[in-house]
Amino acid sequence: MKICPYLQYSFAILGKKWNGLIIHYLSLCPNGTAHFSEIKRDLTEITPRALSLKLTELIDHGLIEKKVTSGTPVMISYELTEKGRSLTVALEPIQKWAQHYNKQ
Repeated sequence: MKICPYLQYSFAILGKKWNGLIIHYLSLCPNGTAHFSEIKRDLTEITPRALSLKLTELIDHGLIEKKVTSGTPVMISYELTEKGRSLTVALEPIQKWAQHYNKQ
């Protein structure tokens, strides 16, 4: 039996710690956009280094993009791409499944 390559691709991204939560977090933000400090503030357990690495990884996968707005000071934000937004739709049934079965 062969493992589905599409599921393998999906879990290569979502199976890594923080990736799914960062995508979910951005989906809750207005316009799917947030600054590094906002993400760090709200995902309290992630270290700044880990957040930086994960954001870079998600950019490399084409799920988020880094927006740099020139000015004083320079503003950097992270935004879901179309690919990232479509993934949040796919995560909704998983969230509903967890709500149903995670009765702690």
